[in-house]
Amino acid sequence: MRVVGLMSGTSYDAVDAAACDLEVPAGGDALHLTPLGLVSEPYPAGLRNALAAALPPSATTLADVCRLDTHIGQAFGRLAVRADRELCDGRAELIASHGQTVYHWAADGRVHGTLQLGEPAWIAEATGRPVVSGFRPRDVAAGGQGAPLVSLIDLMLLRGRPGVPAALNIGGISNVTVAPRHGDPVAFDTGPGNALIDAAVRGLTGGRLAYDEDGALAAAGRVHEALLERLLAEPYYRLPAPRTTGKELFHEGYLRARLTGFGQLPPQDVVATLTRLTARTVADALRPLGATEVFASGGGVRNPTLTGMLRAELGRTALRTSEELGLPAAAKEAYAFAVLGYLTLHGLPGNAPGCTGADGPRLLGSITPGSRPLRLPAEPATAPRSLTVRAAPVPRRHQC
Repeated sequence: MRVVGLMSGTSYDAVDAAACDLEVPAGGDALHLTPLGLVSEPYPAGLRNALAAALPPSATTLADVCRLDTHIGQAFGRLAVRADRELCDGRAELIASHGQTVYHWAADGRVHGTLQLGEPAWIAEATGRPVVSGFRPRDVAAGGQGAPLVSLIDLMLLRGRPGVPAALNIGGISNVTVAPRHGDPVAFDTGPGNALIDAAVRGLTGGRLAYDEDGALAAAGRVHEALLERLLAEPYYRLPAPRTTGKELFHEGYLRARLTGFGQLPPQDVVATLTRLTARTVADALRPLGATEVFASGGGVRNPTLTGMLRAELGRTALRTSEELGLPAAAKEAYAFAVLGYLTLHGLPGNAPGCTGADGPRLLGSITPGSRPLRLPAEPATAPRSLTVRAAPVPRRHQC
């Protein structure tokens, strides 16, 4: 089956569309994924500004939410059409849309609700293909954190590796999945990935820069140990797994409050300290779990200062990238949701309850029919246990 996975993460800077062929050979228990490429487009400036203005801790209105839901859905639909045309030769059979997370209601050690915008009807109307969307709420309704849902895909990718392998995604928020050979898997959000770094760069440059390109600002600064100590005192880091968080906690206002009393610190030092915070909290989360190798993905992988600090914090634990597992670091989450959409369409659970804390396996998401009558494929006799990535015939990546 040819599937397009759509994703926009907590950094809300762009929409990614990754296309792949998915199949389970007869009698097998491995899902075979052949990547077909990635297309990516930034949100239009007006939409990105409206989204930023509506996110916590800002106040918003239902009119704003309605407009965002529509405009995000239209942006996803346009990119899905492009991905079908450029990557699938017009033969996509399914679109899987994560949508844009705008609120993750976490309190008192549990998640009470989660909201992703990007109305799937716009995607189905634009592409004519069925759309699976709304993956997270069912896991939350079953008592889970609703995240990180990619933990199921991580476990399928890591299964059979020696030692204690771990997957790490560094987006706006960082999350890990750890798969010990003997024992239960663990997955959770470690804390901020790029969220506070991006907030600092935007604030300290008056909006001239949106992120620390190539880690240049952090590389030019020095870690302020007293500020780092204050940041590390955040209670979230001591919550037990499973735990999840978002920009509801780690936002620009949070950063301003932590900077109070330190005077005018050099901007480079602030960014260097926040970069060290991300590296330290990831390493502190992985260390007690005995991880022997870490496969990183997400936008943070493009920051050499961050990866250098992380490598130093991890010590003897090898830091690799998801490319070594066959999935590009920039596209791994979009591919993961393509797989989750495939599982939903085939009537298979898409969560790892031991990782999210849900009461059990659950079929995730809702299906919006395309232009033709919806016909569901037969449910496989067993769910695939592992994920094998096969080389793409002609890997393609496009940006606009």
